Amino acid sequence: MKYQNLGSTGMRISKISYGGIVSAGYYDHVRYLSEDQKASDYYVSWAIDHGVNYFDVAPGYGDAQEQLGNSLQPYRKDVFLACKTNRRERAEAEIDLANSLERLKTDYFDVYQLHGISSMRDVDRAFGPGGVMELVSTLKDRGIARHIGFTAHSEEAALRMLDLYPFETVLFPINWFMNMAHGMGSRLLKVLTERGLGKLAMKAFIERAWEPGEDKGPFPKSWCKPINTDEEPEFGVAAMNYTLSLGVDTLIPPGNFKSFRFAVEHIDSCDAQPDMDLLRAKLETVRGKEFFQVP
Repeated sequence: MKYQNLGSTGMRISKISYGGIVSAGYYDHVRYLSEDQKASDYYVSWAIDHGVNYFDVAPGYGDAQEQLGNSLQPYRKDVFLACKTNRRERAEAEIDLANSLERLKTDYFDVYQLHGISSMRDVDRAFGPGGVMELVSTLKDRGIARHIGFTAHSEEAALRMLDLYPFETVLFPINWFMNMAHGMGSRLLKVLTERGLGKLAMKAFIERAWEPGEDKGPFPKSWCKPINTDEEPEFGVAAMNYTLSLGVDTLIPPGNFKSFRFAVEHIDSCDAQPDMDLLRAKLETVRGKEFFQVP
């Protein structure tokens, strides 16, 4: 495993992080199918054995908090745990926070994040009267969160967030397709680098949006199509290297063990020198299949 300082937090984290959805169950269009606790325990112990020390989860990830909380109990003091709230009002976020602490069997988070900032309205609600920031801004002083960050899907909204509060980390989609075709994330990464903030990348392994009615096969928990690394391992490595070449601190693969395992097993050989010929050819096959709205 390779390690990287997470911005200026003082945390040195693994270049591949564990997304809590790996431990979560999923809907099969009829019923909820839970990963049993033994499966989650195996995934987490495998991650620890392979040097992963950063774990990220959220209340909205099905039963991931309960499963991950149990699995992490033997390792909690040796890892970094990040959690989130997608609530925009303080009162609702208080409930989220209390539930997360209980379910994850911890009394603090290494990083606590506002989750899913997708519009200027989200920003205004979070920072408005009675907004979630009234809670989040107190958590470091109360010893509940060591560092404060946010996750976003809108670059404009993310940049606005950074003007309003001294956040320390940002989790954002940094993806070969969306960056090559639309420059998504480039302005944000520049600001984060200039300010020495933590850069966490999601969606590095995503190929494109799902086609209507497409069989999700081995990726039932993913809302956009991951690269099938069993069939195209070179594509997976090229996508990893592309996101790493943009200077991110860690990659959080999609919420399935297949993608996570591939990332962990290949990070040592990654050199942040992507195969651009391969990616340019792939780009032509996915144009028009964006998985985020292009501004």
